[in-house]
Amino acid sequence: MSFLTTAFSFLTKRPLSINIMPLYTRNFQSSATSLAHSQASVVLVGCGAPNRGMGWYHAIQLIDKQCPSATLDYVVEPWFLGPGKDSADGKEFEKCQIEWEDKHGIMFLKSLQELPRDTICEHIVPPRLTLLSGRTADNPRLFKEAIDAGSQSIYLEKPGAPTVQELQLMKELAQKNNVRVFMGYNKNVSKYVRKTREFAKNIPHSKVTFVSNNAYENTQKSLGECFERNCEGILKNMAIHELALLVCFYGATVDNIQSVQANEEFSSLQTLVGPSGERFTDFDKIQFTLTMKNGTQVSVQADRCGGSDSYAMIEVDGKEVQRFTMPDEEDKEIVMKLEKKYPTAMPYFFTQDGDYKIVKERVAKNLVDGSEAEGIATIEEAIETLKVAEYLTEVLRQWLK
Repeated sequence: MSFLTTAFSFLTKRPLSINIMPLYTRNFQSSATSLAHSQASVVLVGCGAPNRGMGWYHAIQLIDKQCPSATLDYVVEPWFLGPGKDSADGKEFEKCQIEWEDKHGIMFLKSLQELPRDTICEHIVPPRLTLLSGRTADNPRLFKEAIDAGSQSIYLEKPGAPTVQELQLMKELAQKNNVRVFMGYNKNVSKYVRKTREFAKNIPHSKVTFVSNNAYENTQKSLGECFERNCEGILKNMAIHELALLVCFYGATVDNIQSVQANEEFSSLQTLVGPSGERFTDFDKIQFTLTMKNGTQVSVQADRCGGSDSYAMIEVDGKEVQRFTMPDEEDKEIVMKLEKKYPTAMPYFFTQDGDYKIVKERVAKNLVDGSEAEGIATIEEAIETLKVAEYLTEVLRQWLK
């Protein structure tokens, strides 16, 4: 047994095995480069099923070195390394695990408690960034575990927590432990959003409608599975990105909303049976307009079965004068290449591919060298967004029931 192998085991508290040298070599290189703080060591929590889980796509981008300031070192997957191991998706996950362990030296763990705690020679340990991409209901617990495991920064997928109160407690815990928290509201940095805001500000009396589409099949089975997997509801899940835009750029807060008007002809509220046999009530599509106390009007439209694009319309006196789409013509070539490479993956991964990269890179770079994470939503803005989502869910359900 070599001295380096023994030292690695001692420093990381990892048991020795015949596979330890490839892992050691990779981590040694990461630690060496981190002397200059060039990369954050990413812990991905909640990889999900290959081709379906958002965490899986985050991993793909990191493995493909699309985020220069980050390296994926650990995948924590409680479900597919636990109760879901023998499911059909679990078998696919196992294939993915074997490939990533062999080709990329990534360590797979069942829980955050299994993460090695680097307590010796701290100055050569790369800064740790935890990317939480699990179920919303699990986030408060996982958030605490990530902090306990030594994370210095957390990338928290939307909406962050099931309730406003839980998200506020998470913010306080992060502040107490001096942990940076950024939210995965990728549309905040989207090209089409920037163009929309720039165009609309020069058009008097214009109104913007942000439209978001998913490509689920319009069947009770498909939507029932969607409702159960995203049981926090469409406004806390799919349309939460648009609500974050309203909070960050249009001054939307519960106290600042003067009125809410639903489009009853477009909107649809259903109660469907999920794979577990339980019943879930949610909107499969929704459209509404908010009027702020300062007179600003802005609309949101979300459709689970509307396709795979997102866009923003600018209207004047009810007539559309401009539209900006994601992906635009410039990005469609990239989308086509990704569709060929991952033909069974969720289509919305590809339309938002560039934005996912930007958010991860800015969050990682903020950790390694203190660069400003420009445009990335904070946990404070996420709390306001979740307040608006809870308020609108109640108002719109009453309106459309």
